[in-house]
Amino acid sequence: MNDHQVHIDEHRDDEGAKTGMWIFIFTELLLFGGLFIAYSVYRYLNPLAFHLAAEELDTTLGTINTVILLVSSMTIAMSISAIQYKNKKLTLILMGVTLLLALAFMVNKYFEWSGKISHGIYPGSMTLQEASRGELLFFGLYYAMTGLHALHIVIGMAFIGYVMHLVVKNEVQHDNFVILENSGLYWHLVDLIWIFLFPLFYLIT
Repeated sequence: MNDHQVHIDEHRDDEGAKTGMWIFIFTELLLFGGLFIAYSVYRYLNPLAFHLAAEELDTTLGTINTVILLVSSMTIAMSISAIQYKNKKLTLILMGVTLLLALAFMVNKYFEWSGKISHGIYPGSMTLQEASRGELLFFGLYYAMTGLHALHIVIGMAFIGYVMHLVVKNEVQHDNFVILENSGLYWHLVDLIWIFLFPLFYLIT
């Protein structure tokens, strides 16, 4: 049996892999959807406190991170097009740029959180214990939701890094790139979640 026949006979369920990823994305949207509903309810009950608490956040950093994620979604999508055109080098470059942008997002998030913590604004701090219930709820949701999103960023970086390894080994090519598509879908999910988080926390003032 020649290599071509082996390739044809190789068991591969592309549609199943895509469906599995879409189901996973749906469950993640349900998770964040519940958090968004909780945020909306508490904001409705504590409008002034949420407004005052949001003024403590750095809108500039939030805007920069939004741009970073939007560009990273573009680069990961372009990497999928590049592999379809059999351009392995460009695929790897675009995936590398996506990872660098993700790292830049995390660095910005580190400085943002460090700034808040240095000012005593973190769950359990004396500053928040003396604040109103609404402010306490705002920052509790802020750390929970942006922290969960940051975890998804780290997972996405690991996923993309793994797929890059497969591309290097020629296990992802122009006729077999579903796992690259799935990493792109996951990254678009990360981007979509942030697009909702950004206005909810940073722009409500």
